[in-house]
Amino acid sequence: MNLKLQLKILSFLQFCLWGSWLTTLGSYMFVTLKFDGASIGAVYSSLGIAAVFMPTLLGIVADKWLSAKWVYALCHVVGAITLFMAAEVTTPGAMFFVILLNSLAYMPTLGLINTISYYRLQSAGMDIVTDFPPIRIWGTIGFILAMWGVSFSGFELSHMQLYIGATPSVLLVQLTFTLPHIPVANQQKNQSWTSMLGLDAFALFKNKRMAIFFIFSMMLGAELQITNMFGNTFLHSFDKDPLFASSFIVQHASVMMSISQISETLFILTIPFFLSRYGINNVMLIS
Repeated sequence: MNLKLQLKILSFLQFCLWGSWLTTLGSYMFVTLKFDGASIGAVYSSLGIAAVFMPTLLGIVADKWLSAKWVYALCHVVGAITLFMAAEVTTPGAMFFVILLNSLAYMPTLGLINTISYYRLQSAGMDIVTDFPPIRIWGTIGFILAMWGVSFSGFELSHMQLYIGATPSVLLVQLTFTLPHIPVANQQKNQSWTSMLGLDAFALFKNKRMAIFFIFSMMLGAELQITNMFGNTFLHSFDKDPLFASSFIVQHASVMMSISQISETLFILTIPFFLSRYGINNVMLIS
């Protein structure tokens, strides 16, 4: 299979599985399972909890002991199993636990897929800056199409969205077997555990500009999580008003929410041009 096509499929499936449930799980829990807001917030907090430490830990494994592609495959095996389990869960406590397990498996794959893509592109003598964005954009396209598929199938308030999400995970495991061997980097022999865990990065906060950048990023992350949790739920709440109950936006809230990802897709395409022409500082200022 053509290298770029293979990486595009990998990126497409990686985010397709997330798009099938990330923005609609809140509505399913609130409307169908009757969870309260605090319980929904707790479930979504599991993504952040997992993202704090799990990518680093599995990154160490991929650097020292096991090829990144096999770590990636194992993560998706766990991810598929936990999504199948989540589809059968009906209580807040159990949902938190299962989604936490899923997040512990999924969050590291966001970094691992970049590692795999970068290695393959560099091995083929390609430029990551110019060749990777057109590949990565297929991830966002996958996210959008998954949102639309779940919405037009009438599964925004159904557990079926979780079954749909598990399917790309299974396909990704199979696709991993077709990838060439990716050697263990083994670059961390003489590094301290502080460095391996990335804790020395906190020294960057001494730089005022970096501190402002990190704080700004955290605020954007918090805003995004609120939208993921309750944006779809908010739009569905209008079905109680007869004036809006049958409107397209209420019936297909995910399609409306996908405007965010469509915007992302368009801007990803412009990154190589703007970075080369204006530099990272001006690009950040514009954004």
